[in-house]
Amino acid sequence: MRPAWRFDSVPMIASEPLHHFVGDYLSHLYETNPSAATFDGVHAYDDLLENLDRGAIDADVQALSGLARRLAAISTDSLTGDERVERPMIAAHIQGRLLELEKVRTWERSPQLYGELLGTSLAGQALFDYAPAEERARRVLSKLRQAPRFIQSARDNIKDPPGIFVKIGLETLRGTVRFIESDLPKAFADVDDLGLLGDLADAQTEAIEALRAYIAHLEGEVGPKARASFRLGADRFAAKLRLEEGIEIPLGRLLEIGLRELNAVQEEFRQTAARVGPGDPAEVWARVKAYRTPEHGVVQAAREQIEELARFIRRKDLVSIPPCEPVVVAATPDFFRWSFASMWTPGPFEARPTRAYYYLTEADPSWPADRRAEHLRDLAVPALWSISMHEVYPGHFLHFQHLRQVESRARRSLLLAPASFIEGWAHYCEHMMIEAGFEKQDPAVRLGQLAEALIRIARLVVAIRLHAEDMSVEQGVRFFREEAFLEESTARREAERGTFDPSYVVYTAGKLMLLKLREDCKAQAGAEFSLKGFHDRLLRNGLATFHAHRQLMLGDGAGAVME
Repeated sequence: MRPAWRFDSVPMIASEPLHHFVGDYLSHLYETNPSAATFDGVHAYDDLLENLDRGAIDADVQALSGLARRLAAISTDSLTGDERVERPMIAAHIQGRLLELEKVRTWERSPQLYGELLGTSLAGQALFDYAPAEERARRVLSKLRQAPRFIQSARDNIKDPPGIFVKIGLETLRGTVRFIESDLPKAFADVDDLGLLGDLADAQTEAIEALRAYIAHLEGEVGPKARASFRLGADRFAAKLRLEEGIEIPLGRLLEIGLRELNAVQEEFRQTAARVGPGDPAEVWARVKAYRTPEHGVVQAAREQIEELARFIRRKDLVSIPPCEPVVVAATPDFFRWSFASMWTPGPFEARPTRAYYYLTEADPSWPADRRAEHLRDLAVPALWSISMHEVYPGHFLHFQHLRQVESRARRSLLLAPASFIEGWAHYCEHMMIEAGFEKQDPAVRLGQLAEALIRIARLVVAIRLHAEDMSVEQGVRFFREEAFLEESTARREAERGTFDPSYVVYTAGKLMLLKLREDCKAQAGAEFSLKGFHDRLLRNGLATFHAHRQLMLGDGAGAVME
């Protein structure tokens, strides 16, 4: 493992150009987060796994502190208008990383972090054909050889995790084992270097042994004694939202907004359900899900949907669609099966276009029949339309095609990106497509979009109450069942996700901030406002907090991000 860069020893230069600092900061992030570098489209670190031993974490904290001092020394007088917007965003990002390492300490609390990080790191090499298969296989070999050391870091760091984190961690680690054992060899089936294949097989065996030993350790020693709380607490949760997402709204006010939105969307849901058929709204939705499950499987249904969505966007002239490689729609890899759907897109700095993957979780044949049926109901065609809008057109996939054209490195890199903008855009797209008239003759599709919105609003409410109040996981399950009309296993998965992914508040928060920005831009532009022009300009501005986007699009004194 290459040593972490030590920027704290670099003399601070008041006249340093911000773009020079951004380059150095990204280099540090790539060095300490090599798997994330791959997903940014930067491949100089592809042979590395993250170093999460305690010494490396302490060195990272020291380096980040030095970077913060160095950024503070850059005079605002020398900055361009755009750089004045970027500078505080970068400063907050550094402080957010320090908060994570020193206060939130996921590396010390979550076995899932290690399983998912290993799985996604390997998947990044297996999925994207940015280099010949043999070259990528050698990088996978390097990562597999580092896996035992990586898993030892988990064993050393995690002593007293929350019980729910052990449960989720075990599921993820087992999925990673299946991925390494079954899926990874398939990715390199065309490699004919027998020596390399033999080395891969040996390293694969060692990595699996390390993972299985750690799974046994969690089950036998850590799990039975796990008593820690999963809660962040109000102060840490608020700081996380402020630094990582630019959301400075007090948690109490954010909760009020969430409950207001919940009531409004539930009323829309009731009115739309009445257009679909008679009965209680929840019963109407249950009938829709039962009778409109994908006939030939979720993956095939999604393939057909994304073609229709692209045609609709072009016909309505909603947002530009840059030339790009087609999306591959496939079943979710085992290690990521806690997610219903996900979009894996080549990074914005990728030298050449490569294919993106839209993953959907099919019902597992090993599940009991009632669970398989419930899973298919949750991915019924009306809901799947919104999921495909969110993940592909005009959501994440289309967003990433625009991102490749952004000039500013600070607003192009995924490592500096606020999730509230990435997920806010995708969630807004579900709303915007229905608003533009998609499938307006079929109220069930509108009902599906509203059902997805209710899930995201429930996430906001549950996350705040889980981490800043005293809501239990069981109460969270009940909230998702009763307020968002989810079935039992899906409601449980959503509530459990809130314990380890509290930032899932950002879906609704981001959508509301984007709608407010659109409203204010429309008021400023008057008759010259164009929806396509707004969307293209927004995406052209890159990845930034909504406060920064408001400055870029509305100028100084841009007003509140949310009301």
